[in-house]
Parts: sequence; C-alpha cells; structure tokens
Amino acid sequence: MFTLPKESRKLFKEPFGILHRNIDTILPEISGLAVYSVGDVVTHTLQKKGITPSVAVVDGQTMRSPCVRMPEISGKCIHVKNPPGTITDELVNALTFAVENPPVTIMVEGEEDLAVIPLVIVAPLSSVVLYGQPNEGIVIRKIDETAKTAAKELLGQFTIINN
Repeated sequence: MFTLPKESRKLFKEPFGILHRNIDTILPEISGLAVYSVGDVVTHTLQKKGITPSVAVVDGQTMRSPCVRMPEISGKCIHVKNPPGTITDELVNALTFAVENPPVTIMVEGEEDLAVIPLVIVAPLSSVVLYGQPNEGIVIRKIDETAKTAAKELLGQFTIINN
C-alpha cells in the first residue's frame, strides 16, 4: 500500500493534465480514444454525452458528500477498499484488471481521488484519463511516455507500507 505523506499533498493540488471548464471542449479531443474516468461527476457527465468509459473509478461521493448524480455501472463492477490518502494494492490490481478487460466500473469504498496516478501508469498509450478538479472543471491527461514518467515520479512521493 502507498500512503501520501502530509508534506507531499501540496503536489497533488495542481491539475495533472490540461484543465477544461466544460466537457464539450474535451469531446473532440477524446473522439475515438479509449477513455478512463476517475470520479462520479465526470463519469456521469461522460455518460450523459454518450461516452461509456472503458474504466470508471467512482466512490459515490463528490467533494466529500454523497453524489446525487451517480453514474450507471458499465460492464463488470469491482468493489475495492482504498482509504483516503492511500493507493492500496487492491485498487492497483483492480485497475490493472479493468484496463485489460473493459468495460469495468471500480466502486471504491473510501476515496478514489488518487487512483489517477496508477491509472495513468497502467493505461495504454494514446488513451486518455479524465478526472474532476473540484470547483474548477475536468482535467484531461493524454497517455504518453511523459505522462507515465510523471505519474511514476508522483508515486515516488508516497511511502510504501507493507501489510
């Protein structure tokens, strides 16, 4: 399990990709690509636009409150535990399985925010990861070698805890 130390949390406040205020500006960029989403509102919004993410990671919450716009479950649904401020082995294993066997919805008990990091690492090149930036919009991260290297560097900020 990876745990994010308090002193490293500031590194995760900035968008890990390009911030868009509106989903409509992203749609032309993601047309024809494998799309991976993290967050209930982003996933729900994509589905409203007719896009089913290959992998959707949700937790039933938005900004620490119950989400009133729950996305539909697509494909297989995997339930995992992932406490706030962590990336569990269970989550990483579920993401790896999901990327290899889409469509999959991963329902997280705990918090899904940090799933973006391992998802960028396991997502195939030329795909995209989308997630919500609270009160700002949607972040799109195109998956290339630069994105994978940056995600691995961010993961290096975590403390590894053996269970």
